[in-house]
Amino acid sequence: MKHAFPFSAIVGQDEMKRALILTAIDPSIGGVLVFGDRGTGKSTAVRALAALLPTISAVENCPYNCTGKAPESCPHCMAKLPKSQAKSGKSKVKPANRVVKVPTPVIDLPLGATEDRVVGALDVERALTEGKKVFEPGLLARANRGYLYIDEANLLEDHLVDLLLDVAQSGENLVEREGLSIRHDAKFVLVGSGNPEEGELRPQLLDRFGLSVDVASPTDLDERVEVIKRRDAFDRDSAAFIAEWKAQDDALRKKIIAGQKNVSKVTTPEDILRDCAQLCIALGSDGLRGELTLLRTARAHAAFEGRSEITREDILAIATSALRHRLRRDPLDDAGSTARVERIIADVFA
Repeated sequence: MKHAFPFSAIVGQDEMKRALILTAIDPSIGGVLVFGDRGTGKSTAVRALAALLPTISAVENCPYNCTGKAPESCPHCMAKLPKSQAKSGKSKVKPANRVVKVPTPVIDLPLGATEDRVVGALDVERALTEGKKVFEPGLLARANRGYLYIDEANLLEDHLVDLLLDVAQSGENLVEREGLSIRHDAKFVLVGSGNPEEGELRPQLLDRFGLSVDVASPTDLDERVEVIKRRDAFDRDSAAFIAEWKAQDDALRKKIIAGQKNVSKVTTPEDILRDCAQLCIALGSDGLRGELTLLRTARAHAAFEGRSEITREDILAIATSALRHRLRRDPLDDAGSTARVERIIADVFA
């Protein structure tokens, strides 16, 4: 079994790590887009976070990772119910459907994936051998209650982008083809990464990401040396390296779990709502998605830091990540999106 690089051992890239942690605390933030140079730890951070997160409870061998509490919403568990029970719609799990602890799923969506591979399709082999129409779940089913990771998201084909937009909005995947009509939950944290030199992301998909992070290769000599030393130590003896960082990862895991439990209890003062609205007005962001993302992310940040109330400190910590990809283009301003957001934040909260 291949081990993931310890999350706590990743050198630098603090904004990226914080964004991933906050979406783990509150998935409703809407996922993370990470753009930057190749070899800056984007994929490593996503897989490291998944290994760091606590396990989830799911029905054993269920391809949809369902909890078992509502089998009527899961095609796999519904098929396991006795016919009389299935017709009555009672939400009782058949004893054979044992609930077990499984790792938080992290599913890669490859660029060459077909639509059938992503959403699911008719199981052709069983149709030919058994003469039955059986649905074969796709990547969206496997990513339910976990992460869907798209490397080089800016190169994703347009028809797959349209599919992801629909599913990300509804939290459900509906497949109607070859005489099949299947609906199942598909609630996941969408994480995308890419290199801006290879093209921009479609505005419709860009807007669906709650947070956007720019990463760059470190320029500090000591930091680059530390990256090399840690990666080399991991490649030489991954078990020993993971054991060395276990205490730090365990402490971070406990902090994330505490944040997940307390995020719903964090209160929001009226002046914080005004701060969110004022900042988005100054930035000229379209719609109200910016304010909602600011609020949810600041709440998750407060929960992660152990506070029971959102403060302006929380807003300042996450505003750049929540807003840099929501700016309107300004042909007269040569500054990058990060610099523009930071400048407006400084003006608003002077």
